[in-house]
Amino acid sequence: MTHTAPHIAIIGAGIGGLAAALRLAHSGARVSVFERHATPGGKIRTLPSVAGPVDAGPTVLTLKSVFDALFAEVGLQLDDHVTLTLQDVIARHFWPDGTCLDLMRNHAESADNIHTMFGPKSAAEFTAFSQKTAKLFHAFNPSMMQSAAPSLPALTRLVATNPHLIPAMDPLRSLAGSLRKQFSEPRLAQLFARYATYVGGLPNAAPALLGLIYHAEAQGVWHVQGGMHQLARAIEKCAMTFGAVFHYNGHINRIEAQSGTACAIHTDGARHAVDAVIFNGDPRALTTGALGPAAQSAVPDTGTDPRSLSASVMSFAAIPQGADLSAHNVFFARDPHTEYTPLTQGQPQPDPTLYVCAQDRFGNATPTGPERFEIILNSPPASTDKARETCKTLILSTLSQHGLTFSPTPDTVTQPQDFAAMFPASMGSLYGRSPHGMMAAFKRPTARTAVKGLYLTGGGAHPGAGVPMAALSARHAAAAIMTDLRLT
Repeated sequence: MTHTAPHIAIIGAGIGGLAAALRLAHSGARVSVFERHATPGGKIRTLPSVAGPVDAGPTVLTLKSVFDALFAEVGLQLDDHVTLTLQDVIARHFWPDGTCLDLMRNHAESADNIHTMFGPKSAAEFTAFSQKTAKLFHAFNPSMMQSAAPSLPALTRLVATNPHLIPAMDPLRSLAGSLRKQFSEPRLAQLFARYATYVGGLPNAAPALLGLIYHAEAQGVWHVQGGMHQLARAIEKCAMTFGAVFHYNGHINRIEAQSGTACAIHTDGARHAVDAVIFNGDPRALTTGALGPAAQSAVPDTGTDPRSLSASVMSFAAIPQGADLSAHNVFFARDPHTEYTPLTQGQPQPDPTLYVCAQDRFGNATPTGPERFEIILNSPPASTDKARETCKTLILSTLSQHGLTFSPTPDTVTQPQDFAAMFPASMGSLYGRSPHGMMAAFKRPTARTAVKGLYLTGGGAHPGAGVPMAALSARHAAAAIMTDLRLT
């Protein structure tokens, strides 16, 4: 040990790195967090606007219980550090034919809305789907998401002792194929197929099991007052009260290992001796040698490839005209059968589905003057600067066809190549490894790596993409370090 209290370096101050820093600092370790950007949060980003900071990454918090547990484990209460508001409307959905549907946190209200819009058969199908996703979530949450190292034998035993899960899993179908079987109304199948994109997947290639994402969202969508970056700031502040030290605007050149064990990290001009390292970045940075040869064997290539989707994002302030917006809005493509086909070929979509977050409309607020917006378009992980103007035109023209325009017209867009520059070796992919295929969950790297003393956290590690999943990965990494270094 380099000191009486072990020294742990965390590379990256995304949610995974922050949550790990909080847990480990509370445990008594010396924690040093190194972040190449100027602020904490990782993909939880903001950009300036005339109406104030506007979200440019995740927009809401789901699975609040994950963060309640994080704060409780260190003797704190989440609600003392951030202000959260539970949203009545999960999302408002628009189709080109003028159909508009609100999904609500109250199941009965959602079913009534579907009954009104699509009829009693569709409402009954929705209720059956909701019950099925709840069953899947409660079955696989402890065995997969909450498990530090899920295994195929454990999953097999779970299914063998609960054979009723097999038809709910629909293992031989993709998410899109399963939804087409469950919903006679194509627009509802299109709506729930979009959940595959939440973890960087395509509906026709992602497993039907990902339908359980709906239940995670149906448990509650929470708005963080002031924007999602306030959650990152709160975790950082709490970690600092326990002694964690944060270093911003610094680049990590390499991870050093001696006798096969990580022992130091190198920044520009300095060597930092440590007892363990947590990497909170895209694991592909390790396999490509971006952090030196000692860490290159930490994760197999199958743990990082193939890549998940990226996105093109517009964050701005403007006055909207046209559509009656909620806080969360989805504007669907015309053809649900072909909308994702170009993405399978690494090409942008000519007829996309767009997500629009009206940040100042949380809590059913009706703002006046310029409002803050974030628009997200699914994109392939690699594209070129030549597509920037085309992308901006596509986003704005698609929304205009739905009747939504903005004044002034936004003129900047963050594209996959920009994300590739922000997050080294990611290729712009925002979700790490692709979730395609039934075995994808078992190929994602877990907290412990093949290099002793080097651990992983973040959306590229198990249990996967998303803010609560990154926090869970931090719990797994912190627990592994506490065990390996005998921290109490």
